[in-house]
Amino acid sequence: MDGSSTAGDWTMADDVAVVFTPSGRRGRVARGTTVLAAARMLGVDLDSVCGGRGICSKCQVAPMEGEFAKLGLTVAADALSPWNAVEERYRAKRGLAAGRRLGCQAQLIGDCLLDVPPESQLHRQVIRKAADARPVAMDAATRALYVEVAEPDMHAPSGDFERLAAALARDWGVAGPMAGPAVLAGLQGALRAGNWAVTVAVHDDGRGGPPEITGVWPGFREGGLWGVAIDVGSTTIAAHLVSLADGSVAASAGLMNPQIRFGEDLMSRVSYAMLHPGGAAEMTRAVREALNRLVGEVAAAAGVERAALVEVTLVGNPVMHHLLLGIDPVELGHAPFALAVGGALHLAAAGLGLDALAPAARAYVLPCIAGHVGADAAAVALATAPDQSGELMLVVDVGTNAEILLGSRDRLLACSSPTGPAFEGAQISAGQRAAPGAIERVRIDPVTKEPRIRVIGCELWSDEPGFAEATAATGVTGICGSGIIEAVAEMRMAGILDASGLVGPAVATGTARCRPEGRTHAYLLHDGTPPILVTQGDVRAIQLAKSALYAGARLLMDALGVERVDRIVLAGAFGAHISPLHAMVLGMIPDAALDAVTSAGNAAGTGARMALVSRAARRQVEALVGRIEKVETAIAPRFQEHFVAANAIPHAADPFPHLAAEVSLPAPAFNAGEAGGRRRRRG
Repeated sequence: MDGSSTAGDWTMADDVAVVFTPSGRRGRVARGTTVLAAARMLGVDLDSVCGGRGICSKCQVAPMEGEFAKLGLTVAADALSPWNAVEERYRAKRGLAAGRRLGCQAQLIGDCLLDVPPESQLHRQVIRKAADARPVAMDAATRALYVEVAEPDMHAPSGDFERLAAALARDWGVAGPMAGPAVLAGLQGALRAGNWAVTVAVHDDGRGGPPEITGVWPGFREGGLWGVAIDVGSTTIAAHLVSLADGSVAASAGLMNPQIRFGEDLMSRVSYAMLHPGGAAEMTRAVREALNRLVGEVAAAAGVERAALVEVTLVGNPVMHHLLLGIDPVELGHAPFALAVGGALHLAAAGLGLDALAPAARAYVLPCIAGHVGADAAAVALATAPDQSGELMLVVDVGTNAEILLGSRDRLLACSSPTGPAFEGAQISAGQRAAPGAIERVRIDPVTKEPRIRVIGCELWSDEPGFAEATAATGVTGICGSGIIEAVAEMRMAGILDASGLVGPAVATGTARCRPEGRTHAYLLHDGTPPILVTQGDVRAIQLAKSALYAGARLLMDALGVERVDRIVLAGAFGAHISPLHAMVLGMIPDAALDAVTSAGNAAGTGARMALVSRAARRQVEALVGRIEKVETAIAPRFQEHFVAANAIPHAADPFPHLAAEVSLPAPAFNAGEAGGRRRRRG
């Protein structure tokens, strides 16, 4: 069983179809097979320590039911065998979350869609969204203030809060502060425990409203105050725990966005909300639960108590933005793609269901640019500052939905492009998320056509001594986004692919690694268990994704009337790991000098962190969003023209002179059985 079956193949009566998320692995298994056994057959990353005895609970899965048109799948309520005594015993003794089943006990009776939660995955994903070290001027909206408060006096009666307010005005010039019930409930105890001296957290966002007290501690508090900057991506969510005193990042963590089980791309999730009553609310609950789990994780990692988490900033694309706020995203699914709200939001974190922070914590949601260009793009613009550049900058935030910025200090444009999840390893036959054992780097000898690979978790290349031993624990499990990009680009440079993206046969390419696969061919990248191939379908998926990306960039260039850009910045967790040479060979980005192509890391997360510690940065991003001109790819007349031309590798018409100075690509046909070589190689 190779897990590569399609929905159209699922017609046999004596077996059942099963799809696992978030991996996307799918196939058919015999009716009555346990979920754990099916996962092992299909190469799904489902943990089990007890050998399927129902003791360890590592193999928990979350079954879904309903109509899933995109998968060609209808899942009935009784698709799994009934709850059994082993599961009931485990639930009674140790607890089992609602909706969860033990994979070693539940049997597949009908077609199934099953989500493998992060804690059940043997190899937890490496979410590449670490904050970078870009400096920012500190001007946090929340600060800690120590005051000594007058004791109560029967001859001059006043409330404890009023005397605290008087002390803040006297010592710090804080006029007319407010406090909510969560703070007032603990105020008297803190004052008396501190012998009338307290440290208070005061939030003032600089908009002219009254300051708010969001925390009170007895005496002088040594620990400082903390905030969390969160990037809510379509595929991954990243959180950074940041000191509000000096802006340092104490801990970062990430996890898969649990909404992925409702659809891998944004429009699939909008469709889910349209077709399923209560679907939007279901996705809102899922993402809020994930955020609370992530906040708890970074706080625990740094040893920070919940009461000290007094502020959070949030960014995300418009669909993620709306679902986080509890807004049905249905209007974003059709023209004119109207936002319910686009401006920056100043909210109580508790109003967003973020109960992992202090009860009175505040939230700042960065502004969206337009219906398809969200707060994440605004954060990227803040972090990379194309509006302050004297050069023409192209900034590409590579992800499931790519946001693209083009401009300089004179003018700035933005668009989004639906690249889909292929760049992150989804829709690829051996694809997987970035995890230990996943191929992340590829080199193919242009003469012998033999590959070298490097996997996550090992610094050695496959042809270096010790590689087999170093990867023995994880094995070579699949190929992630950066790996598939390099594989396809290397195949093009080695003459295994022609300019149209066609994988050549062995007789034309000169290597037996090119194997027949139905009416097409595939290239054997790693001959292991399982063997990892790059199929014609994989190449097509990458072509579609890169064409959408390039077409979006080209539309912005058309709008500015330019044929070249001076600098290209690759942003996003995934963009940080893309080789500029391979990206240009594919035609993901326009031609430019390779040393002018740089990475900004997780720029959306950096922008969120800047807004967390700087009120000036908030004012800056709000003003910047008002300047950005939006180009709508969904209705642009030339988008399809650019998209089709960009299907070629690197491009059917646009010249790539800088690329030509680096590599000599083989002729576009396989009539000579011989591929061209490179002028020189990079890394």
